Amino acid sequence: MSEPPILLDVGDGVARLELNRPDAANAIDVELAGALAEATQELARRDDLRAVLVTGAGARFCGGGDVRSFADAGAGLSARLTEIIERLHVAVTRLAAIDVPIVAAVQGSAAGAGLALVAGADLVVAGESARFVMAYTAIGLTPDGGSTWYLERSIGRQRALDLVLTNRVLSATEAMEWGLVARVVPDADVRAEAEHLVTALGAGPTHAFRAAKRLLRAAPSTSLADQLADEARELTRAGGSADAREGVAAFVEKRAPTFDGRAPV
Repeated sequence: MSEPPILLDVGDGVARLELNRPDAANAIDVELAGALAEATQELARRDDLRAVLVTGAGARFCGGGDVRSFADAGAGLSARLTEIIERLHVAVTRLAAIDVPIVAAVQGSAAGAGLALVAGADLVVAGESARFVMAYTAIGLTPDGGSTWYLERSIGRQRALDLVLTNRVLSATEAMEWGLVARVVPDADVRAEAEHLVTALGAGPTHAFRAAKRLLRAAPSTSLADQLADEARELTRAGGSADAREGVAAFVEKRAPTFDGRAPV
């Protein structure tokens, strides 16, 4: 029996979601897209999540769409793409609705829809040899997976167009300079660094993380006056939480805080 194309494990509030087609560079076919939609549905149902880690099995994070399956589809390529997109976009929508921190760990390469998954994460840890490329137009296709929405917002229109139109390959260092990646570490340390980060986030003040994430996402389309009002409302609400009382007390007492992550009553 072959292994499932997506592995999902949840423990102590941290979900670990792994693309699991290592022999095919974790390329996204109909089965993987469907399994990703199911896994994100499971995450959406849970009320105990405090952080999410997205990884890829094997040497590469995700090679994008499964081009071999595209070739096999022949004249039915458009229908095959529709099958994949319908499932993938359900998964992307569900991931976007998850309001706890999402960390992506990237080794090898993130291409096409794999790059879209990276762009949709909140924090990205990449290995020194990791590479990032859109690749769609190189085979006569157009971007999907929310990549155009995320990239325009995270790296700007000119850089997004550079990636989409020229299929420029970004190194990990360039990706960090452009704002796509938060941390670059030795290749051997990618998973450990990402695990350390997601574990720390999973033990953090989850309600505060949720509110901060919402504020940052809303900022590009909100006026300063409205953003200030939103910040005031969220800060005041957070001030009524047990986590805020614990954080302040821990600071004064010069100890590490213990957050329960619950929203203010």
